[in-house]
Amino acid sequence: MTANQNSSMFAVDVGGTFTDVVAVTNGNIETAKISTNYGAVYDSVLEGARTLGLDDAARVFNHASTHGLNAVITRNLPKIGVLVTEGHRDILDHGTVGRPGSATLDPTWRRSFGDASRPLVERYLRRGIKERITASGEVLFPLDEEQARAELAVLARCGVQGVAIGLMHAYANDAHEVRLRELVHEVLGDVPVSVSSAVSPLAQEYARLSTTVIDTFMKLIFTDYIASLEQGLEKEGFTGQLNFADCAATLVPSTNAMEQPFRIVFAGPAAGTVASAHFGAGIGEHNLLCADVGGTSCDISLVRNGEPSLRSTFELEHDLVVNALASDVTAIGAGGGSLVTIGLAGEIVVGPGSAGSTPGPACYGKGGIQPTTTDTCLMIGIIDPGTFADGKIDLDADLSRKAFEALECTFTLEERVRHAYEMGVNNLAEGIFNVAIKNGADPREFSLVAYGAAGPMLLPATLDLIKAKQVVVPPHPGLFSALGLLSTEQTFATSRSAYTMLSADSASSIDRTFTEMEESLRASVGDQDVVFTRSFDGRLAGQTWDTAFVAVPDGTIDEAGIAQMVANFHDAYQQNTGIRFDALPVEGITYGVQARVPSQKVSYPTLPTRDGEPLIPCARTQMRYLYDEPRDVPVYNRSDLLAGDRIEGPAIVRERLSTTHLCDNQLLTVGNYGELVITRLGEKDFA
Repeated sequence: MTANQNSSMFAVDVGGTFTDVVAVTNGNIETAKISTNYGAVYDSVLEGARTLGLDDAARVFNHASTHGLNAVITRNLPKIGVLVTEGHRDILDHGTVGRPGSATLDPTWRRSFGDASRPLVERYLRRGIKERITASGEVLFPLDEEQARAELAVLARCGVQGVAIGLMHAYANDAHEVRLRELVHEVLGDVPVSVSSAVSPLAQEYARLSTTVIDTFMKLIFTDYIASLEQGLEKEGFTGQLNFADCAATLVPSTNAMEQPFRIVFAGPAAGTVASAHFGAGIGEHNLLCADVGGTSCDISLVRNGEPSLRSTFELEHDLVVNALASDVTAIGAGGGSLVTIGLAGEIVVGPGSAGSTPGPACYGKGGIQPTTTDTCLMIGIIDPGTFADGKIDLDADLSRKAFEALECTFTLEERVRHAYEMGVNNLAEGIFNVAIKNGADPREFSLVAYGAAGPMLLPATLDLIKAKQVVVPPHPGLFSALGLLSTEQTFATSRSAYTMLSADSASSIDRTFTEMEESLRASVGDQDVVFTRSFDGRLAGQTWDTAFVAVPDGTIDEAGIAQMVANFHDAYQQNTGIRFDALPVEGITYGVQARVPSQKVSYPTLPTRDGEPLIPCARTQMRYLYDEPRDVPVYNRSDLLAGDRIEGPAIVRERLSTTHLCDNQLLTVGNYGELVITRLGEKDFA
């Protein structure tokens, strides 16, 4: 893991509860966790920067935030107007008309952002414009400018702060959207305007419009935020490059972030995946199941052959689609705050409900009366009440006991705690196993990366359930996602839709599309060294779904280039589905280009080996409820461990912001970079 050790780098991951800050100075990694200030989020970022000594020596400051995501989820949004083709004002209400599986038979289910629930944009602010362009780009009905002005006058009287424009087939011809944007400025003045042909020039009307609406919101939310953050960093003496992470955890310079701000709506989960891929490359592990276990949820993703699994769209809520390149992350309701309840049959149920940070687990003493997974681990003895969260939160085991005793069931206290632990672990194992199978991955060939504050505490117990190769606990697991922001690169991306059968006749038009996109990105990047990567989303003729991110050869796309694209599609299709149809023609749907600017990345210092002196536990603790009788187990400080150290379970390894629970019949080996590699003691046949 090599990198320039003479530079200073900062990264901040802003969450709903805490702001995680990481600084790398002269090769040393320092971390801090700051409570997020909802009223002025940038103050939390600046406080964290000051805590770790930000100054003019810092070369980069990489930022990820759930600020935009939280605004959407809570509907703490500015008022905007939406302009669509007349007759299509209810697109945002309809969505894709898809239901989640759990609501298939529920007649009371309503889409979370539909007009009957909590719409992103009220119906009276969605106005239809008389115009129509066909899918081939021809003008069927010209833009009625007088009618458009009348509709804009309505929005002016309503006091909208921005406007999103999404007209039919604008990806094929943007003339009406461009003129409508000019009319918006004439009538409403200098308000932020997002047009779908620039934001997301892709087919599929609803996804294009929903992305444009989110882009408008993010312009209004982040414009002042970025300005305040830049001013604050300048006062701290920072003169380096400020970058924002997008939904794939690649970096966008702050000067470019507001060109497509929908890309930075959230990045935390993706950053953890990138951190895992970067660290895995350093230790020679290229196939990874990544699990970030926090207080409310577990974010699960996959790295195959060193590359994170990506998708071209994602959902902020069910059916609320955003057309942005994103890491393929699956969230399940399983974390340290998962509530322990009693089901209809009197059984122990863990999650998906969570105690959150307010009131939090019962042991926090903030009013929570239901036990959680954190209470479970405290009762067992995995968590030390005096050092939890770096000693910032005092835990009360008596409150945990009372919460478990208050559960209305026939189980004894011992059975309640043990079953709660087993159910919590099984929920995590099931979620991770499902992600592996969905992606066609054999867990036996993958290492499970355990991070997040609760990951090392719970995930080693899933080793035999998932049948993974091993569990790897990286350095600083409690802030590992923030380290991912120092493990990635600046990336500029663009894409276009054009339904085109891949044949020799289409070679010139496809070549022109890629050439124009690369020239556009080159203008954005400037004189920096850049690596272009081409891809396309395609499908077999007649299909209604796409195979994404199929590789496209460099250079001129001629007949041979088309043949290579077709062959690459069939290879990708076979990898995804297990079947192949070489005789069927291939249709290209969306063409994309990424421009990557190589960036300095974090490197992890190596640990020395132990020189003759044996490893001695710093303490011992009693573990209860998991075994027939209480067991006395050793406790180690992670800071005392050296490369090559070996620990047999059961045992506990503590560090500032996390705890690793090594189970019975498991072996922990400390790697060269301080990683904790947990394997089974003895061989087991999982065939």
